[in-house]
Amino acid sequence: MVKELDCRKMDCPAPVLETKKSLESDALSKIRVLVDNDAAVENVSRFLTYAGFEVGVESDGIMSVVEGTRDQAAAVKLASGPARRSGSGTESSTEDSPAKIMVMIASNKFGVGDDELGAKLMINFIKTLKEMGKDLWRLVFVNHGVTLATVDSAVLDELHDLEASGVTILVCGTCLTHLDLMEKKAIGQTTNMLDIVTAMQLADKVINL
Repeated sequence: MVKELDCRKMDCPAPVLETKKSLESDALSKIRVLVDNDAAVENVSRFLTYAGFEVGVESDGIMSVVEGTRDQAAAVKLASGPARRSGSGTESSTEDSPAKIMVMIASNKFGVGDDELGAKLMINFIKTLKEMGKDLWRLVFVNHGVTLATVDSAVLDELHDLEASGVTILVCGTCLTHLDLMEKKAIGQTTNMLDIVTAMQLADKVINL
């Protein structure tokens, strides 16, 4: 199935939200999104790439067309939505398919109050993330949370284990630069807020700490 969206005269993030809505409602193997500004081209292109599309852009100087294509199996999987767990009294639309849970950590300690206790709790929390298995889809570090992805991190081994198991780890480049930690980053993909927000839109659930 192919769909064409006219997202001209729409301000960010409307073109991405309209594209996301179409992917959720229809099993699309090809989509064409008409936009009229560079920000929309970049945002829609990034979103479609995250959603598993091969992306191309055509432009005539006034209007641009962002075109995404992918195999039909991937299209049906996204349109079916997140899996429902068996044993809960509801039907399972894609049995055994994991949820896409994103955990975003903005601090190097858990909660407020005793700093030493907060740090211990955060270490234990990250170690416990392994229990989520395939449901843990993205682990994102922003603000002072980026210190947990540096060479001095007490949880670096646990993060390497999570990455090796298939979890994508994203680390905010703006935060690393602000805290002068870019050269100390030891794990994960250096990214930006656009990519983080796009991942949040694609996730089934986002947990913020």
